[in-house]
Amino acid sequence: MSFKHDPPLIGIVGVCASGKTTLIIELQRMGYSCRHIAQEHSYVQNMWQRLTNPDMLIYLAASYETTLARRNINWTLHEYQIQLDRLQHAREQAHVHIDTNQRSAPEVLQTAKDHIDRFLSV
Repeated sequence: MSFKHDPPLIGIVGVCASGKTTLIIELQRMGYSCRHIAQEHSYVQNMWQRLTNPDMLIYLAASYETTLARRNINWTLHEYQIQLDRLQHAREQAHVHIDTNQRSAPEVLQTAKDHIDRFLSV
């Protein structure tokens, strides 16, 4: 498989406090090329493609309750839903969806790494 970037670029999207930054830091420590895509803040549905156009897109899911427990975010359920709406296109196009609600950071990392390695070896 040929990739658009060398090394292949992995984009990470998800709502605030879904674990994007933590995952990116750990994947980069392992040598992967990753980019945080702040699609949850853009009204342009395909901004993730325009800004980064990654070879692989990972979507991290987290419930409203989980985001509140992880970080002192002063936001409403409506604001959370707006982020989900803004992420719809990226969620639909993502190669991998990882539910981070019941997973620890090391579990999310291992799940992502397993999917990335399979994707890159195709």
